[in-house]
Amino acid sequence: MELVQLESENGQSTTEDGVTSAVKQYKSQITWAEKEFADINVKDDGDIKEINITHVVKEGAEKADPSQFELLKVLGQGSFGKVFLVRKLTPPDNNQLYAMKVLRKATLKGTASCTSLWVCSAFQTEGKLYLILDFLRGGDLFTRLSKEVMFTEEDVKFYLAELALGLDHLHGIGIIYRDLKPENILLDEEGHIKLTDFGLCKEAIDHEKKAYSFCGTVEYMAPEVVNRQGHTHSADWWSFGVLMFEMLTGSLPFQGKDRKETMSLILKARLGMPQFLSTEAQSLLRALFKRNPTNRLGSEPDGAEEIKRHSFFITIDWNKLFRREINPPFKPAVARPDDTFYFDSEFTSRTPKDSPGVPPSAGAHQLFRGFSFVATAMLEEEGKEEPSQPPPHPVQQLHGKNILFSDGYTLKEDIGMGSFSVCKRCIHKATNTEYAVKVYDNGKQMYLVTELMRGGELLDRILKQKFFSEREASAVLHTITKTVEYLHSQGVVHRDLKPSNILYVDESGNPESLRICDFGFAKQLRADNGLLMTPCYTANFVAPEVLKRQGYDEGCDIWSLGVLLYTMLAGFTPFANGPEDTPEEILSRIGSGHFILTGGNWDAVSDAAKDLVSKMLHVDPHQRLTANQVLKHPWIIQRDKLPNSQLQHQDAKLVKGAMAATYSALKSSQPPPELKPIVSSYLAQRRVKKLPSTSL
Repeated sequence: MELVQLESENGQSTTEDGVTSAVKQYKSQITWAEKEFADINVKDDGDIKEINITHVVKEGAEKADPSQFELLKVLGQGSFGKVFLVRKLTPPDNNQLYAMKVLRKATLKGTASCTSLWVCSAFQTEGKLYLILDFLRGGDLFTRLSKEVMFTEEDVKFYLAELALGLDHLHGIGIIYRDLKPENILLDEEGHIKLTDFGLCKEAIDHEKKAYSFCGTVEYMAPEVVNRQGHTHSADWWSFGVLMFEMLTGSLPFQGKDRKETMSLILKARLGMPQFLSTEAQSLLRALFKRNPTNRLGSEPDGAEEIKRHSFFITIDWNKLFRREINPPFKPAVARPDDTFYFDSEFTSRTPKDSPGVPPSAGAHQLFRGFSFVATAMLEEEGKEEPSQPPPHPVQQLHGKNILFSDGYTLKEDIGMGSFSVCKRCIHKATNTEYAVKVYDNGKQMYLVTELMRGGELLDRILKQKFFSEREASAVLHTITKTVEYLHSQGVVHRDLKPSNILYVDESGNPESLRICDFGFAKQLRADNGLLMTPCYTANFVAPEVLKRQGYDEGCDIWSLGVLLYTMLAGFTPFANGPEDTPEEILSRIGSGHFILTGGNWDAVSDAAKDLVSKMLHVDPHQRLTANQVLKHPWIIQRDKLPNSQLQHQDAKLVKGAMAATYSALKSSQPPPELKPIVSSYLAQRRVKKLPSTSL
C-alpha cells in the first residue's frame, strides 16, 4: 500500500493546533438530530429558513391517515421512529406497497423539513408524522457492501456514474447534499440507485456562496467541513471519493478509534493507496482527495462534467446511462412483491406495530403546520387504469404462507453431512414427491429443498468400481467442464468444486446425469480485473492463489477440476497421499504446485492426459487453461480414441480416509470459517456503533 501525501487547504501541512481547535469546536457545540429534520434552523447565511410544504387534498378525496395502510413488516428503526413496509388499503392505489416512515413529534426539535427522493404523500396525527415513500426492494448499498466486502471496479464505476448524475442535478439547482454514504443509497428492483435522506442538504448555494454548518457523517466529511472554513458543492465530491474508496477496498480511507482521531486524520493524514487498484482508479481518488477544495476535481462550475471526463469513466456511455439503458451489475432477486430479503432481518423479524404517539407540547403543533400533502403525480394518476397484480409466486403456491416445514414435508433419513448443514431425504406431502433438504441450524432452523440426487457422489461411484478408464474419465470431465464453462460465462465462480459436490441425479452412471451442487461459496465475478479475495475451500481442492489470499478468479475452479482429473487417473489425490500427511506438508505442496506424473497408473496414462493435468494444475493462474480451452483440448475432443484400459485406484477407504483426515487436520490447526450475521462484519460495526449524521 502506498502512502499519498494530501495537500492541506492552504497548500501546506495541517498543524496539530488547527486540528485541536476544530475538534474542540466540534466537541463543545455538536448536537445530534434526526437527518430528516436536522438542517432547517442552521444559520448558514444569518437567516433562519422555513420550508413550507403545501397541504394538498384533492376535492372529494379523503385526507390520508394511518388506518388506510396495513403494516406488513418493519424495515428499519432509528432514534426518532420506524420505517414499515405497508400495503395501501383504499383506492385509487389500493394494494400498492410503500415504505412508511413514522416519526414522533415529541422527539423532534426545530422546524420540520421533510424531504426525500420521492415522497408519495405525508400526513400527521396528534403525536406523529407519517411519510409515505417508494418501497425500494433492493435495500441499501451498505447492506450489499457488507455482504460483498468490496466491489469490483466495474461495479463501482456504474454506481459512481449514476451517483454523479444525481449530484450533478442537485448541484445544478443550488443544493449541496452533505450526507453521502452507502446507507443513504438505495437500490430499486432493477438494481439502479436512488439517493435518499435529504435532511442535511443546503439550498440556494452557488459557487461563490458558502455554507458553514458542521453536518454529515464524520468519516465522509470534507476537510473544509471539519474545520468550519466554509464549504460549497465540492464537499460532496470529497464524500464521493470516500464512497469510491470504501466500495473498492471495503474500508474507509480515514477512520480513527473515535471521532476526534478521525477528524484529525481527515485534516492531515496521508492516504494509504492500495496498489491493486487500477491506475485510473488511483488517479481519480487522488484528484478527489484534494484538501484544498479549489483544487479538487469537480470544484469548477461544471464540476460533474470534470468527473465524467476522467479516464476512470472512459467506458461509460453517459447518454445511455441517463436513459437507464445500461444494465446494473447487480439485480436484486425478488421472489414476491413484498419480499424484504435485502433488508436487515434484525428488523424484518419483528412484529410490525405502530404504537400511540405522545402528543408534543402545545406550541410544538405550529412546527408541523402544513406538513400533510399528496404528491401531485399521485393525484394525476388517480384516473389511470390500475396495473394488474403479478401472479402469486409458485413457491408461495406450493408451500403456502407462514407454513411450518413439517406441515408440508415429512423428514426421512440423513443422506449427507456438511460443515454448516445436514442433508436429509424428505417427502412433499401434497404430491408425495421425494426431495433432498438441507437443514441449517444456528439457533433458528432454515430448510433448503433441492432435487434428490439418487446416484450419489461422483467419488463414491468411481471408488466403488474396481477399475476406471481414461475414456470414462474424459467423459466425466467433459460434462462437468461444460457446466463450469457456462457458469464462468455468466460471471460465476463456484470456489468449492470437490467430488462430494458433484453428484449423479440417477443411478445410471451416465456422465450426462452429473450435477454440480452446493453453491454456498459461489461468487459472482463481473469485471475483467475484478478479483475474489475471500479464502473458502476444501483442503485438497484449493488453488495456491486462494491459500495465499491473492486475488483469484475462474482459474481456481479449473485448478479444482485438475485435482479431480488427477484423482480419477492416478487413483489418489495429488497433494494428500495418506492420513499421516500433516497440514503443513499438504499446504506446502499446494503452494509450490508440486505433484508427480510418473509411476503407478501414470505409466499407462496417455501423454495427452498428462499434458492436460499439468496445464490445469499450473501454479500460475494466468498460465492455467480456461474452461473453454479445456473443452477444446485433444484429450477431450478425441476421447473416443482414448485407451479403454482399466486404471487401478487405491483402496476406497484409504482414499476417502486420507482426504477426510487431511481436512480434519486442517480444521484442527486453523479455525474453520464461521457463518455470522451481517452485523458481525467489519463494515457493519458502523451500524452497531451507530455513527449517525450530525448537524449543528
